[in-house]
Amino acid sequence: MKHTDLLSLTSPLGPLQWPFIKMHGLENYFVILDRRDGNKPLSVDDIVRICSTNIGVGGEQLLTIEQPSHEGSRAGAYAAIRIFNIDGKEVGACGNATRCMAHLLLEETGKDELAMELAGGIVHCRRAGPMEVSVTLGPISMDWRKIPLSREVDTAHLPIASGPLSDGVGLYIGNPHAVFFVDQVDCIDMAHFAPAVHNDSLFPEGANVGAAEILDEQSLRLEVWERQGIVTRACGTGACVAAYAALKRGLVTSKKIAVHLPAGKLDVELLEDDKVRMTGPVAFCCHGFFDAGAKH
Repeated sequence: MKHTDLLSLTSPLGPLQWPFIKMHGLENYFVILDRRDGNKPLSVDDIVRICSTNIGVGGEQLLTIEQPSHEGSRAGAYAAIRIFNIDGKEVGACGNATRCMAHLLLEETGKDELAMELAGGIVHCRRAGPMEVSVTLGPISMDWRKIPLSREVDTAHLPIASGPLSDGVGLYIGNPHAVFFVDQVDCIDMAHFAPAVHNDSLFPEGANVGAAEILDEQSLRLEVWERQGIVTRACGTGACVAAYAALKRGLVTSKKIAVHLPAGKLDVELLEDDKVRMTGPVAFCCHGFFDAGAKH
């Protein structure tokens, strides 16, 4: 049985038991539901409960597989993917989530490549190894309106600071990011300093906040505080924009950059038209059923 088949199993306890798969990409954990049949309506309360480590399955985001839109189908998307943070808010992109979902759908189809529709646009995915996936994301933008920012500023040198986080770069890759270059990532308390950047009035929708340390001309170390209020073990979109910002700043010379995160390495290749290809591992945690009828 393929892992994707687990999402269509019927619980012996009845229709209110929904099947799920839990996966992770470099210890970035996701709960995945298949909603292509249209029979699993989700509320914000459902998402919060499912992602809870105390009363739910436990995950950093909830992912759903949907039927592609008409526009997505015309663009060749096999399926649409929706991504929800632990507070129930939908986001446009997540690199580690995209790799996990791509692996499931590549297994389902038996193909080596396919396209998926995200809120942030169409992404192209391919197998890179037995449990490795490459995804092409972007384009990355530094347009202040796209990120979005509340006013026009030089996004190559953001006019905000929080402790050692200063002179950052503002970027958008389906979600907003602020990347700060520091001497030593290990010396930065991201949980303490990053929320002030996220909550600054410059970011009306908040921001994922990254601290990047240049190791050499083709590698960097990165730690990311994400908008849901946690320092993650890995952030795929954060790795992509950090590599992009490092090249724009002239801090690296290679367009193929190894990004070292607390949970491991992602390989980022900067492509034409401001797009980026990210390659990294995926892994299965568990599968089962949760009670869709349960209340807090």
